[in-house]
Amino acid sequence: MKSADPKRVSILGSTGSVGANTVELVELHNRLAPGSYVPVALTANENVEDLADQARRLRPEFVAIANPVKYMDLKSALAGTGVEVAAGADAIVEAALRDADWLMASIVGAAGLRPTLAAVSMGRTVALANKECLVTAGELFMSEVRRFGTTLLPVDSEHNAVFQVFDIHQRHAIESITLTASGGPFRTWTAEQMHAVTPAQACKHPNYSMGAKISVDSATLMNKGLELVEAHHLFNTPADRLNVVIHPQQALHCLVTYADGSVLAQLASPDMRTPIAYALGYPDRIVAPTHRLNLAEMAHLDFEAPDTSRFPCLKLAQEAMKASSGATTILNAANEVAVGAFLQEKIGFLRISGVVEAVLEALASSSEVPLTVELALALDAQAREHAKRALNN
Repeated sequence: MKSADPKRVSILGSTGSVGANTVELVELHNRLAPGSYVPVALTANENVEDLADQARRLRPEFVAIANPVKYMDLKSALAGTGVEVAAGADAIVEAALRDADWLMASIVGAAGLRPTLAAVSMGRTVALANKECLVTAGELFMSEVRRFGTTLLPVDSEHNAVFQVFDIHQRHAIESITLTASGGPFRTWTAEQMHAVTPAQACKHPNYSMGAKISVDSATLMNKGLELVEAHHLFNTPADRLNVVIHPQQALHCLVTYADGSVLAQLASPDMRTPIAYALGYPDRIVAPTHRLNLAEMAHLDFEAPDTSRFPCLKLAQEAMKASSGATTILNAANEVAVGAFLQEKIGFLRISGVVEAVLEALASSSEVPLTVELALALDAQAREHAKRALNN
């Protein structure tokens, strides 16, 4: 496709943080150059109000709401617009299969696996903002990407940064990849102080505005653990060559170290619109209305090693990644259940890692790498049941 040609785009999870920013960028560039992007499909889990508002503004061909109970509300809100409306899990997959050149996969959690794999099967360009696809079924997912010749563009800020400085023709000369982490809102807190953490405190990320689940994952450092697993699959890099460093300013997003001692880094202000714009315009670079990084104004950049004694979720993720089994599938499922319980104030903040560890101990040694969607979802469901039981122990 030439850069001047209209690009047909779909957004799975359009009402979430990444999805909403993608919508904003599509609208911006359609104002700058009318017709640059043609909206095809939008989806949401159950946020009818925001989905309907986006659909009225963008006028896509198709919208879908995952919660079937919300169907009539969405249908009524879009009456007279000519937008086709559907509901349920199959409708989300249908949205993914619609004829588009480019698709943003930003559904949170394991729920994004089926529709994102459906998009991959179309051999299109998929911008991946759902790390759980790779954590839950990484071998399967990357096998399907290769099978269908899909162009996969990472959207997580760290992986997008690596993508920009990773010389695929010099893969043999890459010694290591280091992802940066802000350290979350409790970077300097003691374990004793974290006993009383509330969901509101955990959701207050120091640099980014994100959804509740990913904000809690950032606070426990589980998010960085999941990102290591994602990097392992995206860049076909062994676990022992993947590192994490705490960088509170979040100006530097990755470091790629080469055999000659060179270390290439990508820097940008901590704003998700930068990696989204990179993926949306790829292979061209397009405008993003972000604050430009000013190093003199920032004055200093700080780095420190992560403390896995206070933040054990990171260590659990690292160990699961090295297990060569279905351990990362179990890790992700157990974490989703534990974080959900924390957000509902059923367990304390420090119990999250305990629940995850208990489920890994119960299931990881007997699990195998899930090589089909059915096996991945079955292992995911098994881990969720164990996690629910662990909540009561």
